[in-house]
Amino acid sequence: MPKPPKILLVDDSPLILMVIGQALEKDGFATRRAANAEEAMALLKNESPDLILSDYQMPGTDGFAFRQSLMAIPEYKNIPFMFLTSVTDHAHMIAGISLDAIDYIDKDTPIAFIISKINNYLNSIRERHEHTIRELSSAAMALNLYSVPQETPRINGFEIDFWHKSFENYPGGDFIDAISINNRYTFIILGDVMGKKWGAWFFSFGYLSYIRAAVRLCVSEGDISTKSIMQKINSVIYHDPVVSEVLSTLSLIMIDSENETLSYTGAGDLPLLYFNRTEMKLNMISSSGLLLGISKEGGFDENLFTMQPGDQLMLITDGLIDKETAAGKKTDLNSFIDDVAKHIGKADSFATLKNDGFLSEKAREQIDDCSLIFIQKK
Repeated sequence: MPKPPKILLVDDSPLILMVIGQALEKDGFATRRAANAEEAMALLKNESPDLILSDYQMPGTDGFAFRQSLMAIPEYKNIPFMFLTSVTDHAHMIAGISLDAIDYIDKDTPIAFIISKINNYLNSIRERHEHTIRELSSAAMALNLYSVPQETPRINGFEIDFWHKSFENYPGGDFIDAISINNRYTFIILGDVMGKKWGAWFFSFGYLSYIRAAVRLCVSEGDISTKSIMQKINSVIYHDPVVSEVLSTLSLIMIDSENETLSYTGAGDLPLLYFNRTEMKLNMISSSGLLLGISKEGGFDENLFTMQPGDQLMLITDGLIDKETAAGKKTDLNSFIDDVAKHIGKADSFATLKNDGFLSEKAREQIDDCSLIFIQKK
């Protein structure tokens, strides 16, 4: 079921907030209400609406100043903005439109017309979005550009599976890869470029290029240390003026199928979830590394361990533990661990996670890309 469009109402009149807010909610919108620009900015820190509907005449920061402050902040400047105000002389209307407001609506306009304008605008955005998704998907397929594998890798002694769901069908910043060097060594990659939609999707390919090159270069020189490889990736990104300002997490695992051992290094990532079959216990394996590109050194470490038959390992991105609440974004790793613990330790754990509704429920709650890599020792 699609999520209701979110509208942020900003008006110093409690009556206007109540009447317009209730009318929008009756028509299927989710609303947040602010009595002034300062309250609106506080709400924006927790969630981003699909549209802002703001009065012009407000005490303190007026509607124009509010709009100007939004335009100065990269995260807020592209949120669609409408003025709903009783000040409708020609000069004010021109000034409002010059601030990239999509409409300037008189408060005397019947509420049904206001809602119709909002619906028409958001529908046109949705149609453009769907058209762009189709075009981009076609281009990506033509250029063979994928940020997740098209098939699961095969590794002797291990079962590898992955699951990925993009946010609102936009390509996003999560990326997954498996690099098989030979019959012995395979590198498993899970990363998340900070940002949303097209920008994050674009930079994910830049990161993947660096990672693939660093892995193959290091291995060709006889270096299979995940810590060493991560340091080389980080060093290149740190000195690249384009991608150094676009931070990313990265989980890097090397599987040695001959010795049946794994090594792991992380950069600003979430802990790995490791189910020990012997102890029947779910543990966390954490890394000390910083986000890629944030520091020249990175502070990376390396975890070496051996999986026994029946042991399971999960790598996840934060889309699986983030959800939107009435108070804003909430990150809850512990609740995710409690929930996922009910499904692991079985021979068909991954199929159960995928098919019994657990992952689909997480996708319905998502506010970001969701990705999971599952590794099991046969």
